[in-house]
Amino acid sequence: MTDNKKRTSGNRHRILLIGVLCLFGFCLLAQTTRKTGQTGAKQPPKSKVYLLHSDVLRKDARIPDAQVVVGNVVFRHDSVYMYCDSAYYYDQISSFEAFSNVRMEQGDTLFLYGDHLFYDGNTQIAEMRENVRMENRNTTLLTDSLNYDRLFNLGYYFDGGTLMDEENVLTSDWGEYNPSTKQAVFNYNVKLVNASFTLTSDTLQYNTASKVADIVGPSDIVSDAHHIYSEQGTYDTQAGWAWLYQRSVLSSGGRQLTGDTLFYDRDRGVGEAFTDVVLTDTVNKNLMKGEYGYYDEHRKYAFATRNALAVDYSQGDSLFLHGDTLMLETFHLATDSMYREMRAFHKVRFYRTDVQGVSDSLVFSTADSCLTLYHDPVVWNGNQQLLGERILLYMNDSTIDWAHIINQALSVEEIDSTMYNQVTGKEMKAYFRDGQMHKTEVIGSVRVVYYPMDSDSTLIGMNVSETSQLDIYLENQKIEKMVMFPKSTGTLYPLFQIPQDKKKLGNFVWFDYLRPRSKADVFRWEDKKAGDVLKKNVRGPIELPNQHLFDKRPAQNRPVALDSMSVPVPADTTALVPDTARVADPQSINEKKKEE
Repeated sequence: MTDNKKRTSGNRHRILLIGVLCLFGFCLLAQTTRKTGQTGAKQPPKSKVYLLHSDVLRKDARIPDAQVVVGNVVFRHDSVYMYCDSAYYYDQISSFEAFSNVRMEQGDTLFLYGDHLFYDGNTQIAEMRENVRMENRNTTLLTDSLNYDRLFNLGYYFDGGTLMDEENVLTSDWGEYNPSTKQAVFNYNVKLVNASFTLTSDTLQYNTASKVADIVGPSDIVSDAHHIYSEQGTYDTQAGWAWLYQRSVLSSGGRQLTGDTLFYDRDRGVGEAFTDVVLTDTVNKNLMKGEYGYYDEHRKYAFATRNALAVDYSQGDSLFLHGDTLMLETFHLATDSMYREMRAFHKVRFYRTDVQGVSDSLVFSTADSCLTLYHDPVVWNGNQQLLGERILLYMNDSTIDWAHIINQALSVEEIDSTMYNQVTGKEMKAYFRDGQMHKTEVIGSVRVVYYPMDSDSTLIGMNVSETSQLDIYLENQKIEKMVMFPKSTGTLYPLFQIPQDKKKLGNFVWFDYLRPRSKADVFRWEDKKAGDVLKKNVRGPIELPNQHLFDKRPAQNRPVALDSMSVPVPADTTALVPDTARVADPQSINEKKKEE
């Protein structure tokens, strides 16, 4: 009997312990459920909407669930006070519908006005209609339909609205505003009006505290001076600067700056672009490209670097210019003396179908339409090569008018891979017509290696001459006549009796391997080969006209001496054939040509 009582007592204790543990588990589970809920988010406690005052309180059989309150009506929900002339008060669902002179106050920072309000105390959403005005310190929002969510502190309109602060006025079809963060979002027909510019967009975010607009859709920013197009970026409407992305475009005074990333300072008038940059001048029809670009609209100054390229497309044939850095600067702005300079420096190469060139640096000035190449410049026109210490190309409507080669001037015309017409002197002036060289003047210490031809382009021989000044006349890029003065001395060698050491001048050099062959080729830089440098023009000894008297070679193999003022292409080639070894009389040749 005693054992049975002990077993019964033990079972009761175990059952009691199990019950306590189960109860503790249920309590813990219930507490966790209350904290997290089904969505895992903490739910705020619900509170009641209180009617604080009204002049009249009555029931209306047509609205059985509501109390009709009239005159100086005041409601309170938490810390929010709401006023109106009359209302339907739904006490059971903690809501009301207010009419006439409706005002909602949240602290001393948010005020909401309208003609009609429905407020749901459970969802804490206020639906204000007709003549709606929301005021939040320096910000005012106007619309006819506004929903204000107290839980998220967010007001939004969907039938057109206007938001205003000290700097800007924004309008859109749909928008929202958060009084806490001062952040606003606008969609559809968005327009931001500032004293300095107007921004239109499809989607825009704006902060009324920082005055910063975030562009998140196709947008245009327009002022009297410039226009910006962007689809993504940030624009500080107060400070006047912008960071823009996705191939944004800045336009000002006929110029456009485009880049993957673009920075613009409105007050300073400065724009910077990064990656695949294009600066286009639609007025003068030229552009600059690079991986980095800079533009100052006040100074009319710009430069581009890293794969920099300038293109002039003002004529039918475009000029392509490359250098490590390209720079454009305007001088004497807003005066009659205003002019621009384009500068390119380090590893400069340019290409156009009629002219190509290379140099270390280059300057083009609109003051005299002169393109100046510095430090080992070389210019090609057709099969002509020009080089010297400095080359000046004078332009006329973007085509070459004439060229001036200063110091160590050398002109080389390729006949074939072994024969070259060569002219050198202290300086040289070459004149162009329709993109082709038609006359060349060589001045000072002139030396010539020239292959005359007969009328059917058959080579006659090779002439070597020296003089003080030489005029060369060309037709279809072929030498027609050479005029030397004062009287020159020279030698005409028969074609098959030309000494090897006479074929090239002492300063001869052929830089054809440096020549740009296409617009893409301007990016290819190649250093000069060893020994291929601009050599000083030193006049050496030349055979005198009577030197053949002491030549022991047969007469038919001796060079023909020339003593003349003019060396034209002869019409009668028998006058210079090797087997006669006669001295050509330039005067008789000229007279004969005239008669023919």
